[in-house]
Amino acid sequence: MRFGIFVPQGWRMDLVGIAPQQQWGVMRDLAQRVDAEEGWESLWVYDHFHTVPEPSEESCHEAWSLMSAFAAITGRVRLGQMCTCMSYRNPAYLAKVAATVDVVSGGRVEMGIGAGWYEHEWLAYGYGFPTAGERLARLREGVDVFRQMWTTGSATLDGEHYQVDGAMCWPRPLQGTVFPGSELNGIPMWVAGGGEKKTLRIAAEYADYTNFDGAPEGFARKSEILRGHCEDVGRDFGSIVRSANYNVVIGRDEAEVQERLAFVKDMFLKAGVGEDKAQHQVESLRTQPTVGTPEQIVQTLRGLEGAGMTYAITYFAEAAFDTSGIELFEDEVIPELAG
Repeated sequence: MRFGIFVPQGWRMDLVGIAPQQQWGVMRDLAQRVDAEEGWESLWVYDHFHTVPEPSEESCHEAWSLMSAFAAITGRVRLGQMCTCMSYRNPAYLAKVAATVDVVSGGRVEMGIGAGWYEHEWLAYGYGFPTAGERLARLREGVDVFRQMWTTGSATLDGEHYQVDGAMCWPRPLQGTVFPGSELNGIPMWVAGGGEKKTLRIAAEYADYTNFDGAPEGFARKSEILRGHCEDVGRDFGSIVRSANYNVVIGRDEAEVQERLAFVKDMFLKAGVGEDKAQHQVESLRTQPTVGTPEQIVQTLRGLEGAGMTYAITYFAEAAFDTSGIELFEDEVIPELAG
């Protein structure tokens, strides 16, 4: 199994109490720590503008600005976003941005892409909030533009939602030119989301990786639907790496797990989230697959690996303040599953 980790960037209210002038230093230090720990293959950010579980005035740093910064201050770890919202940026422009970050990083970009869902920030930023069908149609057109620009150096598309006329991408990404990359796309493409009729169909056509429901039953169901789409389009199902995101709350015993859950609730309360909503967030977290002792988490992930989940992208809510949970995961979970 392979492992990635999110850097706290504020979207999930995980920088609460850290002064804005200190937040980059916290993110930078964590990124460099991950870069030095070979158990982590990749470092991830979220592509959002407003915080959850509710919009607030707490910090929420922009994804591609961070990607560029992390590209410059790391040297080994791969860099991704789970996932970029297609409609937040013109796809030709975004393909150009990703290619530049790939050059800066020395060929380490992973492109996570999806249709988007957070209605509040869509409306606040003036993007409207199109139907799910339109958002998915934009996703399909956009990934076509990505593939053209990264593999040929230019793109032309007279689409329903995007019109691109000879948009050039020079230099092309280092992946697929100077360094090995995706045979299909140059930069490896992660199509994120579990929509069964359209998202997984797009994944069957374009994705090197998928990212969907990480619970055992949900993962198995989405996998079988993806398999069917692959058969329909003539794609080798086994050529797509299936990943999932996991909120990790790890402790040496149940008492330590409960302490970490209490920390998460306190973080939300400090951000001004109401008691009921904060408690709801914690209760939802408590039931997720990677909450428990190292032994319990290893057992769960082994079962998921048997179902084909071979890349776990992890999130530790307390990471900006306390890395002991990350260290425990590195010491007692990754060695049992890596390789």
